[in-house]
Amino acid sequence: MNMSQISLKWLEVFHLMACHGSVQVAAREAGLSISTVSHHLRSLEAQLGVTLLNHARRPMTLTPVGAVFFKNVDEALKLIRMAQTEVTLGNMTEARHLKFGLIEDFDSDIGPELAVLLANGMPKCDFAHYTRSSSEILDMLQRHSLDIGIASSPNNNTDQLQELPMLRDPFVLAVPANCTIHPESFLAGSAELTMLHYAKDQQIRKQIAAQLRRLNIEIPVRFEIESNQTMMAMIAAGAGWAVTTPACYFRARRFHKQVQLHAFPAKGFARHLSLFAREECADEIVGTINAAMRNLIEMRLINPATEAMPWLKDELCLLPLKANS
Repeated sequence: MNMSQISLKWLEVFHLMACHGSVQVAAREAGLSISTVSHHLRSLEAQLGVTLLNHARRPMTLTPVGAVFFKNVDEALKLIRMAQTEVTLGNMTEARHLKFGLIEDFDSDIGPELAVLLANGMPKCDFAHYTRSSSEILDMLQRHSLDIGIASSPNNNTDQLQELPMLRDPFVLAVPANCTIHPESFLAGSAELTMLHYAKDQQIRKQIAAQLRRLNIEIPVRFEIESNQTMMAMIAAGAGWAVTTPACYFRARRFHKQVQLHAFPAKGFARHLSLFAREECADEIVGTINAAMRNLIEMRLINPATEAMPWLKDELCLLPLKANS
């Protein structure tokens, strides 16, 4: 077998098929036709001399040898994407100034890793990195205190800023790990546990409150908590439950064994995170940071989250790139 004849595109298509089990979804994600996706997958299997997917099943599932192959391909594609990010950052060596803001949700691993990449990729740059709430980041952008920021997309007008959609972060229920109460009982008010609310000035609280109003659900406010870590600690201790998102949950890794997530037991909704940039910000820098963030979010959040909780697939996901991005 000549490994040099294996196409990277074949591997990417196989990875999408293994994740989604659907030719149609893989074609949409890859921006290819259904026939092209099928051709790439068949070509890979023919070159390897093995069957990687159970083609007769819907959704398709990995064969035993396919599962082994997927694990290695997954790791290889992660390394390739990171290498692409680091090489692209090297094109910004002449950048002189950058003020960048990131929401607190990414301050545990994605934020520090991005800051290191940017610092190494821009050796001549005066670089300022801020961690703030979404509303603060948008305000700092409007006041020219930031050049680029990652924040939750607001309902109000941001016409003065470029917006590149990045992540769909669905709302879920977070409850104590040993809790046996049915998820519907929490919204019905029949659960004994108290709901923990985010602080009223936080954008995430406003979005949750708006959805509960649409569903005609009224839940008394006893606890208002600004810190995500404190909220997860209280849930882990059995002191309450909350409506939150996977990104918020993964930020509090130390409590994962004591907190479990459930799909929102009513009409689902999600917050959308975007990259915002001032219009005068160089396209090269905006595009590079956007690509780096998307790679890091996929590697550090989406992949581990969907592996641990497969029901999050297609719910927690990268948003499509705009045609001009």
